[in-house]
Amino acid sequence: MPLPSLFLSQRRATLRFLSVMGMAAALGLSGCAGKESAPASTFVLIDGSSTTTDELKGKVMLVNFWATTCVSCVREMPALVATYNKYRTQGFDTVAVAMDYDPPAWVLNFAQTRQLPFKVALDNTGEIARAWGDVRLTPTTYLVDRQGRIVKRYVGEPDFAALHQLIEKLLAET
Repeated sequence: MPLPSLFLSQRRATLRFLSVMGMAAALGLSGCAGKESAPASTFVLIDGSSTTTDELKGKVMLVNFWATTCVSCVREMPALVATYNKYRTQGFDTVAVAMDYDPPAWVLNFAQTRQLPFKVALDNTGEIARAWGDVRLTPTTYLVDRQGRIVKRYVGEPDFAALHQLIEKLLAET
Protein backbone atom coordinates (compact mmCIF):
# COMPACT_ATOMS: atom_id res chain seq x y z
CA MET A 1 0.00 0.00 0.00
CA PRO A 2 1.50 3.38 -0.96
CA LEU A 3 2.35 5.68 1.93
CA PRO A 4 -0.41 8.29 1.26
CA SER A 5 -3.01 5.50 1.10
CA LEU A 6 -1.78 4.13 4.41
CA PHE A 7 -2.20 7.52 6.10
CA LEU A 8 -5.65 7.94 4.58
CA SER A 9 -6.64 4.47 5.81
CA GLN A 10 -5.41 5.27 9.33
CA ARG A 11 -7.24 8.61 9.27
CA ARG A 12 -10.51 6.89 8.27
CA ALA A 13 -10.10 4.33 11.07
CA THR A 14 -9.47 7.13 13.57
CA LEU A 15 -12.54 9.04 12.36
CA ARG A 16 -14.68 5.88 12.63
CA PHE A 17 -13.44 5.33 16.19
CA LEU A 18 -14.16 8.95 17.16
CA SER A 19 -17.59 8.71 15.58
CA VAL A 20 -18.42 5.57 17.58
CA MET A 21 -17.13 7.18 20.79
CA GLY A 22 -19.15 10.31 20.06
CA MET A 23 -22.28 8.22 19.60
CA ALA A 24 -21.51 6.37 22.83
CA ALA A 25 -21.19 9.65 24.70
CA ALA A 26 -24.40 10.98 23.14
CA LEU A 27 -26.20 7.84 24.27
CA GLY A 28 -24.88 8.28 27.80
CA LEU A 29 -22.57 5.31 27.70
CA SER A 30 -19.89 6.97 29.79
CA GLY A 31 -19.66 9.33 32.70
CA CYS A 32 -22.08 9.71 35.57
CA ALA A 33 -25.13 7.50 35.40
CA GLY A 34 -27.30 9.85 37.48
CA LYS A 35 -27.69 7.71 40.61
CA GLU A 36 -30.20 5.34 39.06
CA SER A 37 -30.82 2.09 40.93
CA ALA A 38 -28.73 -0.86 39.88
CA PRO A 39 -30.95 -3.44 38.20
CA ALA A 40 -32.01 -6.45 40.23
CA SER A 41 -29.63 -9.12 38.97
CA THR A 42 -28.63 -12.64 39.88
CA PHE A 43 -24.99 -13.36 39.12
CA VAL A 44 -24.20 -17.05 38.53
CA LEU A 45 -20.57 -17.44 39.56
CA ILE A 46 -18.00 -19.77 38.05
CA ASP A 47 -17.85 -21.80 41.26
CA GLY A 48 -21.54 -22.66 40.81
CA SER A 49 -22.82 -20.35 43.53
CA SER A 50 -24.78 -17.18 42.91
CA THR A 51 -25.23 -13.75 44.41
CA THR A 52 -27.64 -10.91 43.76
CA THR A 53 -27.49 -7.14 43.73
CA ASP A 54 -29.76 -7.21 46.81
CA GLU A 55 -27.26 -9.38 48.70
CA LEU A 56 -24.50 -6.91 47.86
CA LYS A 57 -26.38 -3.84 49.15
CA GLY A 58 -24.52 -2.24 52.00
CA LYS A 59 -21.26 -2.57 50.07
CA VAL A 60 -19.68 -0.35 47.45
CA MET A 61 -19.68 -2.57 44.39
CA LEU A 62 -17.86 -2.60 41.07
CA VAL A 63 -19.62 -4.52 38.28
CA ASN A 64 -17.27 -5.05 35.34
CA PHE A 65 -18.47 -6.46 32.00
CA TRP A 66 -15.55 -8.05 30.19
CA ALA A 67 -14.43 -10.81 27.82
CA THR A 68 -11.35 -12.99 27.61
CA THR A 69 -10.91 -11.90 23.98
CA CYS A 70 -11.04 -8.18 24.83
CA VAL A 71 -7.50 -6.75 24.88
CA SER A 72 -8.47 -3.77 27.06
CA CYS A 73 -10.28 -6.07 29.49
CA VAL A 74 -7.26 -8.31 29.88
CA ARG A 75 -4.98 -5.27 30.24
CA GLU A 76 -7.12 -3.69 33.01
CA MET A 77 -7.62 -6.91 34.99
CA PRO A 78 -4.49 -6.50 37.18
CA ALA A 79 -5.69 -3.01 38.16
CA LEU A 80 -9.13 -4.43 39.01
CA VAL A 81 -7.44 -7.06 41.20
CA ALA A 82 -5.34 -4.38 42.92
CA THR A 83 -8.43 -2.20 43.48
CA TYR A 84 -10.35 -5.12 44.96
CA ASN A 85 -7.44 -6.09 47.23
CA LYS A 86 -6.99 -2.48 48.39
CA TYR A 87 -10.63 -1.95 49.45
CA ARG A 88 -12.18 -5.39 50.07
CA THR A 89 -11.79 -5.18 53.87
CA GLN A 90 -13.54 -1.80 53.90
CA GLY A 91 -16.91 -2.90 52.48
CA PHE A 92 -16.02 -3.08 48.78
CA ASP A 93 -16.80 -5.92 46.40
CA THR A 94 -16.30 -6.68 42.71
CA VAL A 95 -18.25 -8.82 40.27
CA ALA A 96 -16.63 -9.43 36.89
CA VAL A 97 -19.36 -10.47 34.43
CA ALA A 98 -18.16 -12.40 31.39
CA MET A 99 -20.14 -11.62 28.25
CA ASP A 100 -22.50 -14.20 26.73
CA TYR A 101 -20.21 -14.81 23.73
CA ASP A 102 -17.27 -15.74 25.97
CA PRO A 103 -16.90 -19.55 26.22
CA PRO A 104 -17.33 -20.56 29.89
CA ALA A 105 -14.22 -22.78 29.74
CA TRP A 106 -12.14 -19.76 28.68
CA VAL A 107 -13.57 -17.64 31.50
CA LEU A 108 -12.86 -20.36 34.05
CA ASN A 109 -9.31 -20.83 32.74
CA PHE A 110 -8.67 -17.07 32.78
CA ALA A 111 -9.98 -16.68 36.33
CA GLN A 112 -8.02 -19.67 37.63
CA THR A 113 -4.70 -18.95 35.91
CA ARG A 114 -4.76 -15.33 37.06
CA GLN A 115 -6.12 -16.21 40.49
CA LEU A 116 -8.86 -13.58 40.32
CA PRO A 117 -9.79 -12.92 43.95
CA PHE A 118 -13.25 -11.47 43.31
CA LYS A 119 -16.54 -12.88 42.07
CA VAL A 120 -16.54 -13.92 38.40
CA ALA A 121 -19.96 -14.44 36.82
CA LEU A 122 -21.09 -15.96 33.54
CA ASP A 123 -23.82 -14.18 31.59
CA ASN A 124 -24.63 -17.10 29.28
CA THR A 125 -27.93 -15.62 28.07
CA GLY A 126 -26.93 -11.95 27.90
CA GLU A 127 -29.72 -11.13 30.35
CA ILE A 128 -27.44 -9.37 32.83
CA ALA A 129 -25.82 -7.22 30.13
CA ARG A 130 -29.27 -6.24 28.84
CA ALA A 131 -30.47 -5.35 32.34
CA TRP A 132 -27.45 -3.11 32.94
CA GLY A 133 -28.15 -0.89 29.92
CA ASP A 134 -27.72 -3.35 27.04
CA VAL A 135 -23.95 -3.52 27.51
CA ARG A 136 -22.22 -4.37 24.24
CA LEU A 137 -18.84 -2.65 24.55
CA THR A 138 -16.20 -4.15 26.79
CA PRO A 139 -14.91 -3.28 29.20
CA THR A 140 -17.91 -1.50 30.70
CA THR A 141 -17.76 -0.94 34.43
CA TYR A 142 -20.34 0.34 36.92
CA LEU A 143 -19.64 1.69 40.38
CA VAL A 144 -22.57 1.17 42.75
CA ASP A 145 -22.96 2.81 46.17
CA ARG A 146 -24.03 1.14 49.41
CA GLN A 147 -27.68 1.94 48.68
CA GLY A 148 -27.56 0.08 45.37
CA ARG A 149 -27.46 3.17 43.15
CA ILE A 150 -25.22 3.45 40.09
CA VAL A 151 -22.81 6.31 40.76
CA LYS A 152 -20.57 6.05 37.69
CA ARG A 153 -20.41 4.12 34.43
CA TYR A 154 -17.14 3.69 32.56
CA VAL A 155 -16.86 2.53 28.95
CA GLY A 156 -13.27 1.49 28.39
CA GLU A 157 -10.58 1.42 31.02
CA PRO A 158 -11.26 3.78 33.92
CA ASP A 159 -8.73 6.23 35.26
CA PHE A 160 -7.90 4.10 38.29
CA ALA A 161 -6.57 7.00 40.41
CA ALA A 162 -9.88 8.85 39.97
CA LEU A 163 -11.82 5.61 40.51
CA HIS A 164 -9.97 5.02 43.79
CA GLN A 165 -10.83 8.54 44.96
CA LEU A 166 -14.50 7.93 44.20
CA ILE A 167 -14.45 4.52 45.92
CA GLU A 168 -12.87 6.11 49.02
CA LYS A 169 -15.55 8.82 49.03
CA LEU A 170 -18.33 6.22 48.78
CA LEU A 171 -16.77 4.02 51.46
CA ALA A 172 -16.62 7.02 53.81
CA GLU A 173 -20.36 7.66 53.41
CA THR A 174 -22.62 5.96 55.93
